[in-house]
Amino acid sequence: MNNTTNNYDLVWYAKGDWKEGLQRQPDESVNKEEFIRQYAENPELWRKAFRFLASPEFPHLTEGKHVIDGENLFVNISEYATKSKEDLKCEAHIKYADIQVVISGEELMGLTPLSDTRNHTPYDEEKDVYFVEPNDMRYYLADTSLFFIFFPNDAHRPAVKVTNSLPVKKAIMKVRIA
Repeated sequence: MNNTTNNYDLVWYAKGDWKEGLQRQPDESVNKEEFIRQYAENPELWRKAFRFLASPEFPHLTEGKHVIDGENLFVNISEYATKSKEDLKCEAHIKYADIQVVISGEELMGLTPLSDTRNHTPYDEEKDVYFVEPNDMRYYLADTSLFFIFFPNDAHRPAVKVTNSLPVKKAIMKVRIA
């Protein structure tokens, strides 16, 4: 726990009221201290994000981009078949945090600290993405009971097949933090 995160903050996080009624749980990989800091900097934007994810219409969204608050908050709905980790890139962002939510299906999400990567590609400012090679990566099961939050210091590799390639419908909520 760092100097800016205290026990009260961690109790607030554990209580989960910030989820605005979203029934899914944050995955164990979520950086609680970073989330608490980012939420404190712009609570209304995070509230909008979680209210949207908790709404009854959310699981029925069609593929594509859905704007919630201009370029500050939007969600991309994707449908795809999961792949082998060797066929997928490890990515990172600068301007946005990702809230990734599997709507149907399951996949593995790879995660490693950005500091444990090498060979960064040039940053694509328009898409807010660059790719890296992880030195090591831990994988977490992503199913319909969980959500993941990735911050700029989190290099991540989503869409990895669990055993066989299966169809997945997923939401990637983009929350502007920079």
